[in-house]
Amino acid sequence: MSERRALAAESVAGFHRARDLSIAPSSSESEIDKILASFNTWAFKREQPDDVSSLRRTIADAIAIAAPLSFVLYWGKGPRCRLGSPDTECLDYLTALTRRLGQAYEPGATVTLIFTDTHAELNGHSPESMRRYFGEVENAARRRGFDSCRLGAVMRAAGLTADVPVGPAPPDLLAQLLPSAQKWYRGEASCEQAALTYYRMNMREARAVECAFPASIFVTFNGSKLRGLFPRSLPIFFMYSLRRGVGIKPWFLPHDAAPCSDTVCRCDLAPHDDS
Repeated sequence: MSERRALAAESVAGFHRARDLSIAPSSSESEIDKILASFNTWAFKREQPDDVSSLRRTIADAIAIAAPLSFVLYWGKGPRCRLGSPDTECLDYLTALTRRLGQAYEPGATVTLIFTDTHAELNGHSPESMRRYFGEVENAARRRGFDSCRLGAVMRAAGLTADVPVGPAPPDLLAQLLPSAQKWYRGEASCEQAALTYYRMNMREARAVECAFPASIFVTFNGSKLRGLFPRSLPIFFMYSLRRGVGIKPWFLPHDAAPCSDTVCRCDLAPHDDS
């Protein structure tokens, strides 16, 4: 965790302690409206937020302690083992969002990418391919002022292991996950079992993210049909991925990318080294 995020987290913690003592934040509705409108626009959002009041509370909490508005999002692993142009386009799109927000709110915003190494491992990606791909994205993100961490590390910090029980998976949500498992899962279990495992992982991981980023807005490139996978206590921002009208996750582009192996790199996107 960066020093900036650590200070922001401590400030947020102090704010919540103060709120527990009935000290209310003093932020005007017009200021909240201005900040919300700066990013909650069809230039970035793919759907309306499902809980605008939660977004507003998070903004008010940040204003009360003059802290940057915190955004966190999952970043996965697809067939490519190197940074590609879809990745940099997505990072630049996130930069455009934070730049616009910064024009409305002087403390600005922070962005943390949570690399989903746990999901990549489930899908059969090797540690070396994850290290290379996540490392290159991490470097490109850092040059834009973004933070990053690994989801596995977030889970370990929260003490949430695979034996933590979760409730039964909703059939309609499993049906949404099955096509993705059929396309990307490379393990020995059935795709149906992989989808169920993925659901259970997400339930535990959502709890860990809530613990690690209690004052953040959770950004997703998915639509609201998968809302059940995301942290329940955090406001959700459903966002396009590369630009308005595009919702496909950058790590899965191009559509026909051949999967790389530890010995053969089939990435044909340039540039590999982002500038």
